[in-house]
Amino acid sequence: MLAPALTALFLFLFVSFSYYAYQIVYTSNVDTKDRDTFVLIPTGATYTQAMDSVEATGAIIDKLSMRFMSKLMDYDELVKPGRYKIENGWSNRQLIGALRLGKQTPLNLTFNSIRLRGQLAQKLAANVEASEEEVDSLLNDTAHLQSLGFDTTNIVSMFIPNTYEVYWTTSAPALLERMKTEYDKFWTAERKAKAEKLNLSQQQVSTLASIVQAETIKNDEKPRVAGVYLNRLQKGMLLQADPTVVFGVGDFTIRRVLNVHLRYDSPYNTYMYKGLPPGPINVPNISSIDAVLNPEQHQYIYFCAKEDFSGYHSFAVTQAEHVANARRYQRALTQRNILK
Repeated sequence: MLAPALTALFLFLFVSFSYYAYQIVYTSNVDTKDRDTFVLIPTGATYTQAMDSVEATGAIIDKLSMRFMSKLMDYDELVKPGRYKIENGWSNRQLIGALRLGKQTPLNLTFNSIRLRGQLAQKLAANVEASEEEVDSLLNDTAHLQSLGFDTTNIVSMFIPNTYEVYWTTSAPALLERMKTEYDKFWTAERKAKAEKLNLSQQQVSTLASIVQAETIKNDEKPRVAGVYLNRLQKGMLLQADPTVVFGVGDFTIRRVLNVHLRYDSPYNTYMYKGLPPGPINVPNISSIDAVLNPEQHQYIYFCAKEDFSGYHSFAVTQAEHVANARRYQRALTQRNILK
């Protein structure tokens, strides 16, 4: 009687163990609650730190079985840094398999509406493992920037606003190299030829594009505004661009440029100094750059904002016309109590 009992016990234990083993390996153990869920495993992370990061997502149903499976799959010896998307319904085998293979999930890097290098560093660092301090340090490293063909005044022109697929583990130097590669791709032979025809370098095109971008939010008006500034450059006139004055002052709350601002001595004050400022006053987008490369041909050398606050501008050939347009706009500012 003992043998059958032992056999039955053995079968029971075997079935139980097999069922539990099946659950550990194949049963769903990830519940993201239908939210995109990512785990970040830093470079140099230990096995314990990696497991803690996975559990911190709150998506693991049975933590013990997950850790048990990770040991069976030798994950403790195969930890790879990265940003990984955890899929809802994954089994332990699928989860650990993705982590140990280092199958990172890329992210989309975008940047726009940026004025200063510090803001650019903050935006870039928010998408990669590199810290803001690391990125900012490189953006201020004269020798490193020189190796890329830029300096601290024009480095922001290397960043062409677009959507780029990058990996979270991208280092600060690698990120800048990637952006330089994208910059070189953007500057096609056709664009270079158009810049040369305007007697402008690529960096100068970006600098002028940044001014155009600061002047108008209307893409259909950008080529006309670009034409005004190119006309002024060709005539050897001061650009007299209010946005460059604001940039030089460093107070971006200014809505009405006054004489006190125009007297502020800065290399970016285009009321004081002829030609383009030392570098871009923002990160110009593609529409602004292409507006400079494809300017509207006209005789306008003046423009000011329309008094209807539509975002469009009134253009003029003569100073008398411009003064009349400017007075209408100034009256509208005063009526709205916009004094500074």
